Amino acid sequence: MPDSRKRRPHYSGKYPRRFEEKYKELQPEKYGTEIEHVIAKGNTPAGMHIPIMVQEILEVLAIKPGERGFDATLGYGGHTRAMLEALQGQGHLISGDIDPIESAKTEARLREAGFGSELWELRNMNFCQIDELAAEVGPFDFILADLGVSSMQIDNPERGFSFKAEGPLDLRLNPEAGMTAAQRLQEVGREELIGMLRENADEPYAEEIARQIMGSKKRGKCPRTTKDLYDEVAAALARVKLPKEVLERTGCSSKKQEAACREMVKKSATRVFQALRIDINHEYEVLYEFMEKLPHALAPGGRAAILTFHSGEDRIVKKAFKAFKQQGLYEAVAEEVVRPGREECRANPRAHSTKLRWAVKMRD
Repeated sequence: MPDSRKRRPHYSGKYPRRFEEKYKELQPEKYGTEIEHVIAKGNTPAGMHIPIMVQEILEVLAIKPGERGFDATLGYGGHTRAMLEALQGQGHLISGDIDPIESAKTEARLREAGFGSELWELRNMNFCQIDELAAEVGPFDFILADLGVSSMQIDNPERGFSFKAEGPLDLRLNPEAGMTAAQRLQEVGREELIGMLRENADEPYAEEIARQIMGSKKRGKCPRTTKDLYDEVAAALARVKLPKEVLERTGCSSKKQEAACREMVKKSATRVFQALRIDINHEYEVLYEFMEKLPHALAPGGRAAILTFHSGEDRIVKKAFKAFKQQGLYEAVAEEVVRPGREECRANPRAHSTKLRWAVKMRD
């Protein structure tokens, strides 16, 4: 009789190096001990996302059993699960996400955890379509929007969100629609690229980086992979002198100056990837549209919470909340941002840049 048991694939060496081999087919939830060890070290396990500021969000949203809510960005489902538990089996929560790959995985996990369709529903949608959703199901008592990119997307080289491992220069939140970042670089001009880097990421070396990329394009070597783009940034900054304050700090030590140069390249590359991602996914346009529609999708007294991860997002959210409060649509908005605590930042370094803002819809 043939052996029908399916053996797990093995990897060479003591530890897995390729993303596809980590946590045995990228199912971290099946490896509790390993996951606890990785999280205890302050890292995020491959293929997994640790939800940020869960308790602070629950305090702001003040969810009551029987209410209707909307999680605008499902991701790995950590916030959705916390809100579902707060509903205590009564009410209804809808979660939206434009990433068909990760949302399907998250739906399977939440269904397996016992959350049925009578309590929770998934919609493959862009959160700027909130007006259409509210017109269909009615206004919401609470709404959450986590604007960060999920760790699962960042860690997977095939998605092209990070230069930590080489992969196609993609950066699309929905890999089934729109142009890739590589295609965008093929068509963009020098002045437009400079503006993109400045407006989307406050990149101080926007001109130098744009000049380098345009020169490579003329030679028929436009970046196609994440490594290609990182190398372009490194080549651009190789001709840039270290800032005076860095030279003073490092002194005459060549090793310290080399380390400072590497750190400068890393920071600029991170901003370049951010700027391209925002551009090809139209993130600012989508956020402006969402903020315009948000107060009209809330029920009287409804609460909204938004997590942002860089200054551009936070400015849009802050201005919209302030403007709509002045117009009488909100009765209260966050005067100051809420930040994650030290313990959370220590346990999850990706929480460092997070800002939470909230608003409460005017009651009738």
